[in-house]
Amino acid sequence: MLNATRAGRRHRTATAIVAAFLMVAGCSGQDPQDGATEIVEVPPEVVVDKAAPPEPATVVAWPLTGVAGEPAARPAMSIKIENSNAARPQTGLQAADVVWEQMVEGGITRFNAVYHSAIPEEVGPVRSVRPMDAGISAAYGGLIVFSGGQAPFVQAVRNVGLQVLSHDGGQAGFFRTSDRFAPHNLYGTPQDFLDQADDAHSAAPPTQFTFARTAAAATAVTAGTPASSLAVNFPQAHPGWTWDAGQGLWLRTEDGAPAGTTDTGQLTAVNVVVLRVDVVTTSYRDPGGAPVPETVVVGSGEAVVATGGQTITGTWSKPDDASPVTLTTADGTVIELAPGNTWVELLPTANASISVG
Repeated sequence: MLNATRAGRRHRTATAIVAAFLMVAGCSGQDPQDGATEIVEVPPEVVVDKAAPPEPATVVAWPLTGVAGEPAARPAMSIKIENSNAARPQTGLQAADVVWEQMVEGGITRFNAVYHSAIPEEVGPVRSVRPMDAGISAAYGGLIVFSGGQAPFVQAVRNVGLQVLSHDGGQAGFFRTSDRFAPHNLYGTPQDFLDQADDAHSAAPPTQFTFARTAAAATAVTAGTPASSLAVNFPQAHPGWTWDAGQGLWLRTEDGAPAGTTDTGQLTAVNVVVLRVDVVTTSYRDPGGAPVPETVVVGSGEAVVATGGQTITGTWSKPDDASPVTLTTADGTVIELAPGNTWVELLPTANASISVG
């Protein structure tokens, strides 16, 4: 059918040219039948290539940071790290791809630090597991490392498919230091933990947050408002973040003072994500008799995302333990973070606040 259509167009074009020639010849008195030979040229048909432009090349990146590069074939590793006054400064914390700050007994905080792209030589102080760690770490898969914990909390992390490495369970890689009092002196060697990963827990983690290709293209940078500081107030913990334009990083503070480490200096983050979450009191108690709180990490709520010296508000959602957290703007657009490490503040909706300066 297409060839017939094109032939028809060429025939009509040729007929029109011949007719025009006859009109001119008639006006001049010349008969085209008197022996003259007339050559009619038909212009070639132009075919427009309507093929779609090629798709942009896929960028290979580390799944937990969005930083370009070929990811290592090793599992993610969640390690519970203490954040009481006696635990500071910590070791190996800056190497984590993602750090989740959660409220524990007494209103203080503890960290669930997730490692994949960088593995520090040592990490600690390592402390016990809590009920929300199953929901936090399930989406990463791989290993979860802690010093101990109540039986239901330990079983919960097993139930979501994580491989458990516990000091109380006798796994290798833990050691005590002599410069601090117990229980604040338990440390670990991450490579020893990774060496114990079984075949079912050796794969690299799936992508979690959505990342822009560059820091300049992050959603908070392109659509947010300028901010120089964040004050995140838990009932008994007061971390803060100050934007350093020279380094292009958020610098962490504790109670207004720089939050340092023993190995890398002040803690920094490319992205700070604050999720407003419900916290419920469980029926369990810690060794001191205090009720154990549980942060509800399945559901949805308000979110504040800080990237590149700017912030944007939105919504977080997580339908189940196995799913990652999704961040969206008011119109439902997915929020893209800048490539790099991320700190997630699980800030209670009650008796806690955030202030953006």
